[in-house]
Amino acid sequence: MFHIILFQPEIPPNTGNSIRLAANTGCTLHLVKPLGFDLSDAQLRRAGMDYSEIADTRIHESWEDCLAALGNARLFALSTRGSTRHDKVTYQAGDAFVFGPETRGLPQAMLNALPTEQRIRVPLVPGNRSLNLSNTVALVVYEAWRQLDFSGGR
Repeated sequence: MFHIILFQPEIPPNTGNSIRLAANTGCTLHLVKPLGFDLSDAQLRRAGMDYSEIADTRIHESWEDCLAALGNARLFALSTRGSTRHDKVTYQAGDAFVFGPETRGLPQAMLNALPTEQRIRVPLVPGNRSLNLSNTVALVVYEAWRQLDFSGGR
């Protein structure tokens, strides 16, 4: 299906919610270190419930390791600095969505490494900063999956 990449996530419940989402949508979840929490954190387990046992979750020591594991997947970076709305992209199976740390977002160098049309954003009303990370992950994954007619779902 798709790849969800949390680059240096900081808040355990957001990662737990993303584990649950990955399990329920058939996505692979990639966590790129350093993580802002221990993987045995109670909040992470509570949010992910027992889904961590069925979710395909991979942990990478670095961004470079994650990229190597993804192979030729198309990357889409989510950022409030993105120029393309998330619902204006035509997605395909195997695409990868990269989300930055909750307190600072993706580094500008990572954004600059992608073509403008692959730097995407979720619309917000003017003056607001951002959505919760796990909410943004869900919005983007479900839009991409909708475009594939929820292939593999029921």
